[in-house]
Amino acid sequence: MVLSRAPSDTDVSVHSTFASRYVRASLPRYRMPENSIPKEAAYQIINDELMLDGNPRLNLASFVTTWMEPECDKLIMASINKNYVDMDEYPVTTELQNRCVNMIAHLFHAPLGESETAVGVGTVGSSEAIMLAGLAFKRRWQNRRKAEGKPFDKPNIITGANVQVCWEKFARYFEVELKEVKLREGYYVMDPEQAVGMVDESTICVAAILGSTLNGEFEDVKRINDLLEKKNKETGWDTPIHVDAASGGFIAPFLYPELEWDFRLPWVKSINVSGHKYGLVYAGIGWCVWRNKEDLPDELIFHINYLGADQPTFTLNFSKGSSQVIAQYYQLIRHGFEVLCHSRSSILLFLHQISWDVDLTRPIANS
Repeated sequence: MVLSRAPSDTDVSVHSTFASRYVRASLPRYRMPENSIPKEAAYQIINDELMLDGNPRLNLASFVTTWMEPECDKLIMASINKNYVDMDEYPVTTELQNRCVNMIAHLFHAPLGESETAVGVGTVGSSEAIMLAGLAFKRRWQNRRKAEGKPFDKPNIITGANVQVCWEKFARYFEVELKEVKLREGYYVMDPEQAVGMVDESTICVAAILGSTLNGEFEDVKRINDLLEKKNKETGWDTPIHVDAASGGFIAPFLYPELEWDFRLPWVKSINVSGHKYGLVYAGIGWCVWRNKEDLPDELIFHINYLGADQPTFTLNFSKGSSQVIAQYYQLIRHGFEVLCHSRSSILLFLHQISWDVDLTRPIANS
């Protein structure tokens, strides 16, 4: 949401760049015009204004995909009028999302049997995915505290001070105390020892970042897992880990397959990843996957039957476009594992060429 600002005296109308008899009079900027104008004139006015935007192909600052193959653009335009939430109307689109969830869960080594399906959901981006993961952790913690007859009104979450603003949003919107591990000179990610040292009985999870916004560095999830394993055993607590892999989730499995950061670690219960970053899809698409069904409380899942059949849903919004889901499936089957390994190597080389002097996967404990 962008907050509006009050118009100034010189900012009350929209003028077109090129003359037209339909727009000889300027249009009001913040009020709907009294009369209609032809579609050509409306297009010309808006197109002229948009010329002042930046060129997406030159946007290297915001980590999002700005180009896709023409074949995928065709698929996007063919599905741009599909509302994803209408699962009965668009069952194939729903199936494609389920395939994406399972592909990503397997990529992250979810402990799935041959006949098991993954637990996950497509989101508008990693911000929504983090909200959903955080809500699941909060509800699981509350349910456990209620069963033990203990207070459940003051949950907290442990993060590094380098987290993206969406974690601060989650904490503020859903009334969870955010306990940040401070950074220090030469050490710009969360320190595992300090993080686990801040864990108490009210901690709903420790949030580790796989690809810090500050410098792209991976936090040492394995070290956090090992320290939590010891602390949980000593205290009887059940403090889990969420991995915010918005940037690194589509990097690490291809470039560093031996790096343990995902569901191979027993205390990692959920992972989010941005499809519109290195998932190579236009904004906005994200994914959240859970280790198993028990990690997502049933009471957070709504079952609706507006169109006849049962439709389970776990999202913050309702209506959503289908295009990005289809585009994600396109990229996964188009490139496959082998090609994605090569493309991620090119990305890493590019980052070094533009002077990102950082080893993205430097294990913090061994640095």
